[in-house]
Amino acid sequence: ALAQAGKGQRERGGERIPSRHCAVSNVFLMETELFLSFLQILYCTLNTPKVDMERLLGSQIGLEDFIFAHVKGIKKEVNINKSEDSLGLTITDNGTGYAFIKRIKDGSLIDSIKTICVGDHIESINGEDIIGWRHYDVAKKLKELKKDEPFTLKLIEPKKAFEIEPRSKAGKSSAGKISTGRETLRLRSKGPATVEEMPSEAKTKAVEKIDDLLELYMGIRDPELATTMFEAGKDKGNPDEFAVALDETLGDFAFPDEFLFDVWGAIGDVKRE
Repeated sequence: ALAQAGKGQRERGGERIPSRHCAVSNVFLMETELFLSFLQILYCTLNTPKVDMERLLGSQIGLEDFIFAHVKGIKKEVNINKSEDSLGLTITDNGTGYAFIKRIKDGSLIDSIKTICVGDHIESINGEDIIGWRHYDVAKKLKELKKDEPFTLKLIEPKKAFEIEPRSKAGKSSAGKISTGRETLRLRSKGPATVEEMPSEAKTKAVEKIDDLLELYMGIRDPELATTMFEAGKDKGNPDEFAVALDETLGDFAFPDEFLFDVWGAIGDVKRE
């Protein structure tokens, strides 16, 4: 262990350590602490401290948005008997390995278990650690559980916080470039973040429809995946061309044909408007 031995130096076993080494040690400890704090974040919401699944942070942030981080809270273990084919769960993830419950269908099996809540992070299924899994893999795992057999979920709920309201946006505007009011900060997994125009109302509507179809067919919600599917089909002339484009972009998903036709229909509806 390092102990204070004089200004700008520390001592370890009688050996004096230069101050620059102390500085490196301090930086390492600060970076480690920041990294561990980052690992505690389950997900973030925009402009509200509440666990609101409709305001999850995605890949786009308005330039005046506030971000609230929801961190790990109480751990819980729940034993469930799968008495119905459908559990009534919609799963999503934070993009860094934490899958969590985005929606619970009213009247479903899970809805009757009050210890399971929207916003809970799913840590393991039947003792199998699923940290690092994407939400569609978790949804598939839950769907494959046999009916009338018990299973166990280990969950982590977000830490409760005081209900606070975001700061007012009123006040003097800063000098500089005047925005159009429709700009957004787009985060990318590769490359720098960029400021872009907000998507059109038609595109937003199409992406929402595709996201609804993802939930209906796959039990997940993923606006980024829905946006990718829209971009793949917006300039295609027929369902076959769309299917080929999706296979090139998202071939690992193996979407069913009826799902692809419904997505193509959603894109076509926007084209006709």
